[in-house]
Amino acid sequence: MKPTTSPKTYRVKSFGCQMNVYDGERMAEMLGERGIVPAPEGEEADLVVLNTCHIREKAAEKVYSDIGRLTKAGREAGKEPLIAVAGCVAQAEGEEIMKRSPAVSMVVGPQAYHRLPEMLDRAVQGERATDTDMPAIAKFAALPERRRTNPASFLTVQEGCDKFCTYCVVPYTRGAEISRPYADLVTEAKKLVDAGAKEITLLGQNVSAWGGEDEKGHRVGLAGLIHDLAKVEGLARIRYTTSHPADMDGDLIAAHGEIEKLMPFLHLPVQAGSDRVLKAMNRSHTAESYLKLLDRFRAARPDLALSGDFIVGFPGETDAEFAETLALVDEVRYAQAFSFKYSPRPGTPAATMDGQVAKEVMDDRLQRLQAALNRDQLAFNEASVGRTCEVLVERKGKHAGQWLGKTPWLQSAWFEGDAAIGDLVQVELLEAGPNSLSAKLRETVAA
Repeated sequence: MKPTTSPKTYRVKSFGCQMNVYDGERMAEMLGERGIVPAPEGEEADLVVLNTCHIREKAAEKVYSDIGRLTKAGREAGKEPLIAVAGCVAQAEGEEIMKRSPAVSMVVGPQAYHRLPEMLDRAVQGERATDTDMPAIAKFAALPERRRTNPASFLTVQEGCDKFCTYCVVPYTRGAEISRPYADLVTEAKKLVDAGAKEITLLGQNVSAWGGEDEKGHRVGLAGLIHDLAKVEGLARIRYTTSHPADMDGDLIAAHGEIEKLMPFLHLPVQAGSDRVLKAMNRSHTAESYLKLLDRFRAARPDLALSGDFIVGFPGETDAEFAETLALVDEVRYAQAFSFKYSPRPGTPAATMDGQVAKEVMDDRLQRLQAALNRDQLAFNEASVGRTCEVLVERKGKHAGQWLGKTPWLQSAWFEGDAAIGDLVQVELLEAGPNSLSAKLRETVAA
C-alpha cells in the first residue's frame, strides 16, 4: 500500500447489537480527538470504519460487499478511502480479510479498537496492520472523555460471555465475561449526563453478570450499580440489556419495583420453548423456569413490558418442539421480540450437529413465529392507547413540527407541537400501529 495523506473526514458504519453502536461512537470520538470530522451526508469519507457483527450468517460476505462498494466509489471520485474493518468479523477473520481485500488498511478487534489512532498513523505511511488482541478492559482507559452525546445514550458496563451457547460466537470474538470497575462507570455516566444524556442504557453481552465494588468497598451487582446511577442528578431514565436468565437475581428483580428511574422494560432472551432444544443450545434454563422468572419480575413491576430473542430451526428441532415455542409466546405475550432462523457459525458446536433443518422449514416456522410476535406487539400497543406517559424526544419526525421519542415501555411514539430533542414531555397515547403510536402533547416535564 502506498503512503497517503492524513484523512480529514471519517464515517463509522456500525452493524448489529447496541454494544457495536457504543463502540462505534467511541471510535468516532477518538477520531474526533485527532481533528478528523464526520463526512458530510452524501459525500465519500477519507476514512471509513466498518464496525462489524458476526452473529448472523453471511456477515463476512456483507463486509466484502461494502469494501467493494467503497473502493469503486472512491475510484470514481478520484480517491480511494482508507478502510478499517473493526468488530467481531474483524476478530474472527482478521487475517483472511487482509489476504482477500488489499483495499483494507486496518483490521482491529472489539477489544483493541483503542489502538485505532496509532494504526491510522501507520496506514498513512503505507503500512497495513491487524490487531485482534484481547486485553480485557484496557481499551476503556484509553478512550477520550464523553463530550457530546444523544439524549438516549449507551454505556458498556460488561463485555464477553462465559455461557458458551452452542450456536453463539460471542465467547470467541468478545472473550470471557469481565466487568468494568464501578467508579469508572459512575464517572462515565456523569460525563454522559453532562454531555446531554437523559437516558442511559447499560450494555453487556451478559449485562446481568456485572459485578464490582462500590465506593465503600462493598461488593455489588447490577442492581446496586443501578441504585447508585439513579442518584445521578439530571439522569431521568435507566435501562439495561442484554441479560441471561441464569444471572437474574432477587436484587435485580426487586430493583424494578423500587427504582423509579429504572424503566418498566425487560429484554430477556429465551431462544426456544422446548426443553430438549434449550439443553442442546446449552441454555441453563427450562421453559418453566423462564416463565417463573418472568412471573417474579411482573410481581415486582406489574406494568413491565417484556422482550425476547428466538431462534427457529435449531439443529434437530421438530415440529412438535417448535409448537412448544409458539405456546410459550402465547403465554408470555411479548411487547417486542427479535426472531431469527438458525444460521451455523464456524467454530461453534451447533454448526456440526446432526439434524440441520431445511431452509424451507425454517422459513415457514419463522413466518409463523413472527406472525404471533407481531400480533402481540400490536396488542400491547393497542392496550396502551389512552395512557398518559412521558416520552423522551430523540429526533425530528418526517414532517415539520413532528417529533419522535420513546415511552417508558420502549415504544416509538410521535406527536406534533412545541418541543426539542432531549425534552421529556407528557403525552397522551392516541392511536396504535404495529410499530409505533401517535400521541398528543400535554406538557414538557422539567429535567
